[in-house]
Amino acid sequence: NGVYASWLPLFANEYIWKANPKIVEALREAGSLLRDKTYTHSYMHCWRHKSPIIYRATSQWFASMDKKPSDGKASLRETALAGIDSTEFFPAWGKQRLSSMITNRPDWTLSRQRQWGVPMAFFVHKESGEPHPRTVELLEEIAKRVEKDGIEAWQKLEVADLLSEEASQYEKNRDTLDVWFDSGTTHWHVIRGSHRDELYRPEAESADGRLADLYLEGSDQHRGWFHSSLLTGAMLDGKPPYKALLTHGFTVDGQGRKMSKSVGNVIAPQQVADKLGAEIIRLWVASTDYSGEMTISDEILKRVVESYRRIRNTLRFLLANLSDFDPSKHSMPASEWLEIDRYAVALANQLQNEVQTHYKAYEFQPAVARMLTFCSEDLGGFYLDILKDRLYTSAPNSKERRAAQNALFHITRNLLKWLAPFLSFTAEEAWTSLPHAANAKLSESIFIEEFGTFPEIEHATELLAKWERIREIRSEVTKAIEVEREAGNVGSSLQAELTIKLGDVDFAILHSLEDDLRFVTITSSANIELSTGGLEVLVRGSQYKKCGRCWHHTADVGANAEHPDLCGRCISNLFGDGEDRLFA
Repeated sequence: NGVYASWLPLFANEYIWKANPKIVEALREAGSLLRDKTYTHSYMHCWRHKSPIIYRATSQWFASMDKKPSDGKASLRETALAGIDSTEFFPAWGKQRLSSMITNRPDWTLSRQRQWGVPMAFFVHKESGEPHPRTVELLEEIAKRVEKDGIEAWQKLEVADLLSEEASQYEKNRDTLDVWFDSGTTHWHVIRGSHRDELYRPEAESADGRLADLYLEGSDQHRGWFHSSLLTGAMLDGKPPYKALLTHGFTVDGQGRKMSKSVGNVIAPQQVADKLGAEIIRLWVASTDYSGEMTISDEILKRVVESYRRIRNTLRFLLANLSDFDPSKHSMPASEWLEIDRYAVALANQLQNEVQTHYKAYEFQPAVARMLTFCSEDLGGFYLDILKDRLYTSAPNSKERRAAQNALFHITRNLLKWLAPFLSFTAEEAWTSLPHAANAKLSESIFIEEFGTFPEIEHATELLAKWERIREIRSEVTKAIEVEREAGNVGSSLQAELTIKLGDVDFAILHSLEDDLRFVTITSSANIELSTGGLEVLVRGSQYKKCGRCWHHTADVGANAEHPDLCGRCISNLFGDGEDRLFA
């Protein structure tokens, strides 16, 4: 009740805070006060009531950090520190943080004076306070009774029930266990206990003694769950219960403030899910750097929605253009694909390796960022943009169109697996729409699939380098066309005719594309000239008629009287042998 005990001299029954001035005066009168001064300092306060906490000296039970066990093995502190050295940390700075805490911590106070909690169910001598000599044996008996009748068995137990003639010398210990001991032993009473059948892997324990692959929690748990689990693991097994620790920051609002009901800045996940969908929450988490504070606001969620829309639109395009593709009928070896298709698959394979590396290191934010770039720039801004002409204007069963579909199939199938960990519903939905071989059984769920493989692309390194340079040149071409569009000289890029002047190395690269260069630049014609003056792009509007089907401006539009609105290429694709492309 906040007052000193009645037997205390001078300050008996005094309220602790009101007694402070009297204590100072008593020290002064006794000549024991060196100096009396009021100053501002940090003092522990109750987190809920915001009031100062009263410290009360009591007898407690401790786990010694430095006392050597009777068998001469390492102390608890030494064992724990050795365990830290053999544990992976994500992010890496967590290792120094936890190591510093273990190095500098005092003995662990295991007991608490609370009416609730796990009882420290043993007997202590009334005079010495020492545990009964048969404590281990008695604990086993008490545990059996608790297992049979519940925790009330300890509450109802009389000392004489187990100690008979010694009952007058002993009393029940009334302390409860520190709750961090409860949580810190989940590796024992959950993995080896209540959920043993689902979680316990004897082969993993025999291999390295670690029961869990990963523990993950907020940064405050270096002092909490990570900490207590490490110590109990060191006590029971001589090693941590986990192979790795992952630390994440706390969620704050757009101004960097902690979520607080009193401030009114709490964003409830369920409300976001109801309004925007659970995928948006997952995508926000995955696209945020969790190693620091994780910022969320309505504006941030709007940006996440836009990112999700880009991904979903990409998937819609991919699936729509695979609607008539049957892998068992239309598969082609990669060597028969067009060069840009081989490049796209080589690029996707390169990205898959990056994504897997990031996932294994729990680096979700860079993985998601790279996938977003792949969808919006590598696919949407380049490959798919160029591919539209071939998908929409080539003969449905032509080699050119089927080659494109082969590449799209391999890209889509693997892209969905990359997305599945954080866009679960979307990936599952798209997976059911993805064409599969007619004679192949569709997997029940994408989540029982393993990461896939891509067809081997010969000379992939050289191909990636070549097309990376083509994309750089194409970017300059796009800028030049945009200048002419703003000036009103051309409308769409297909109305433009290009002359590209460039050095010998770049000239050789573009020259290798032959007439397919115009499909890469998405213009009606594209000519190249060797130059010593660096890259220069000349744009002029085409004087030719526009084909009503492919929208290219060419000299042969209307040359066929039966089809006055079509170019020769479209007539061939519709009624003849079709065009022959090799590169794009």
